Amino acid sequence: MLAAGGSTRLGSPKQLLPYRGRTLLRHAAETALAAGAARVVVVVGAEAERLRAELDGLDVHVVENTAWAEGLSTSVRAGLEALESAAAPEAVLFTTCDQPLVTPDLLRAMIAVYGASRPPIVACEYAGTAGVPALFDRALFGELRELRGDSGARRVIERHLAEAVRVPFPDAAVDVDDAEDARRLETGE
Repeated sequence: MLAAGGSTRLGSPKQLLPYRGRTLLRHAAETALAAGAARVVVVVGAEAERLRAELDGLDVHVVENTAWAEGLSTSVRAGLEALESAAAPEAVLFTTCDQPLVTPDLLRAMIAVYGASRPPIVACEYAGTAGVPALFDRALFGELRELRGDSGARRVIERHLAEAVRVPFPDAAVDVDDAEDARRLETGE
């Protein structure tokens, strides 16, 4: 789970925004755990200590990305490195903490699609695009490691779109990036 950003458009850590009695960060971590992933790695950066405290008591591995200000690609690499240092995973499923409507059922479905046919990518399809949450086969880890700056996994998805399996999930389009998004989250709009 990628949660290292500084939330510059919002002006305060979106990871710590309240959502259904907990924070977005804790909600997303609990969602990933409920999906039954073999290992849940949470990449933090800005406000790392506050975010670590928010994850207390959860069976997640927290990794601090000290280069988070250099862009999203650094968090992708930090997450991959943490997974690969513990095991040799067949695939990685990237999620974020700012898509509150992502469910354990969606993540389990993506894992099942991958298990059934081993496509290079299983990506969510929403708002006319394919994006995260997205699962990547080990064969694409090298491309993920080569990302630089604020490029996330979307660039790799776009390169392999013809081979990707898309799982429709319109609710993935709901994300929290700015004050208006935070207001809608708080009011339930």
